[in-house]
Amino acid sequence: MARLDGKVALISGAARGMGKAEAQLFAAEGAKVAVCDVRDDEGKAVAEAIGASAIYQHLDVTNEDEWAAAVAATTGAFGKLDVLVNNAGIGDGSPLAEMTLENYRRVTEVNQTGVFLGMRSAVAPMKDAGGGSILNISSIDGMIGMDLCTAYVASKWAVRGMTKTAARELGPFGIRVNSIHPGFIHTHIGAGDEPGSLEAVREIVDAHTEKLAPLGRTGKPEEIAKLALFLASDESSYSTGSEFVADGGLIAGYPPPGMA
Repeated sequence: MARLDGKVALISGAARGMGKAEAQLFAAEGAKVAVCDVRDDEGKAVAEAIGASAIYQHLDVTNEDEWAAAVAATTGAFGKLDVLVNNAGIGDGSPLAEMTLENYRRVTEVNQTGVFLGMRSAVAPMKDAGGGSILNISSIDGMIGMDLCTAYVASKWAVRGMTKTAARELGPFGIRVNSIHPGFIHTHIGAGDEPGSLEAVREIVDAHTEKLAPLGRTGKPEEIAKLALFLASDESSYSTGSEFVADGGLIAGYPPPGMA
């Protein structure tokens, strides 16, 4: 028996990176999956590659009407909603003194407001289903500070706090809510769309993690997907309101390896 047999999952930001890996793994483990994103061509390709157990739905996570439409499309196609992964997120690398209010609001709208809207939209269908699991993708930046990331850090700390409050409120309905805190992972965040941008960002990230993380490497989207799989499944039935860190040991202590 697959680990998510009979479950229906909605994943935001599922056209790329961790969201794509989660959608593929969840489907392989028996789930029906709604692949949701603003990148329609890439998202449709992910759903089509998965096959009959997946649908694609356009979703701007800052828009409450689009959240309602995404949930309706999911329950309409598959009958219910058991799992929500609030995965969509963006970053901004501006120093505090140079960050514009527009950019601050843009990051927090996607990373923070988007999670709030996602959780709120999932409550009613999960109550109807008799329970569920909500996974909010935060970051190690939701547990520590990080230079040049004021808006991102603010949003990811907010996700951590909202997760705990939601877990307390929704526990009586059998709905579990947990946050995942990845370290540096090979995704598109921080990279532009111009040729070579993704490779350039990964080169910088790899140099950083190889030096500072005890495991000495950058993480893979599939590794975060496996943690999400555990939390989406009934194997984690007594876990709620908690942080699950996957960062190669990066924030385990100070000083980092090689700097003692």
